[in-house]
Amino acid sequence: MSAEMIQAMLRTIEEEFRFTGGLTGRYVLRQEVFDAMAAVRREKFVPDECKPYAYDNTPLPIGNGQTISQPFIVALMTDLLEPEPNDIILEIGTGSGYQAAVLSQLVKRVYSLEIIPELAKQAAQRLHKLGYDTVEVIASDGSSGLPEHAPYDGIIVTAAAPRIPEALVEQLAPSGRLVIPVGPPHQPQDLVLVQKFGNRISRQSILSVAFVPFTGQVET
Repeated sequence: MSAEMIQAMLRTIEEEFRFTGGLTGRYVLRQEVFDAMAAVRREKFVPDECKPYAYDNTPLPIGNGQTISQPFIVALMTDLLEPEPNDIILEIGTGSGYQAAVLSQLVKRVYSLEIIPELAKQAAQRLHKLGYDTVEVIASDGSSGLPEHAPYDGIIVTAAAPRIPEALVEQLAPSGRLVIPVGPPHQPQDLVLVQKFGNRISRQSILSVAFVPFTGQVET
């Protein structure tokens, strides 16, 4: 894939940030997130038949009824986490591993849970082959999080849940951030930012989005 295609993707992301800034409160993508998006080759995370479209600002199918999110949404969700170099991040929904690869450029460690064993295996092999060794992929229902490595500085969910799993909120660090699409399947959903301030929790709706449904058992 040409450098021109990557640059075109980055320009589109920046345009989307400016266009949606009135809703998201983020008119400009953080430089470190921009650099991470530039560094990760999206064509490595899509099937061969989708490679010609790898840098289009659109979701693409990756098999098993799942998709890789559009680049703007990956950038926005990453930016909302406000990742720092020493952060430990939990991702729910590995998919092809693209979002985890982007996060790995920015943080110390990424634990990524994928409920579909085939996708988990493929993503783990892909990430290892590409040298993203600070990502650990685990085949698991992510609705209960991953208590053994909690608390997390950030948690990112890449499928739409009917409600915010309480287990994920509990596993946030005292100043942690959770980014999650919330809403019914096949309908517009809200991208929600949950922030923890000690024992206080805030919730902010960011943007209307469309994600594949969360397939785990969301506990109340």
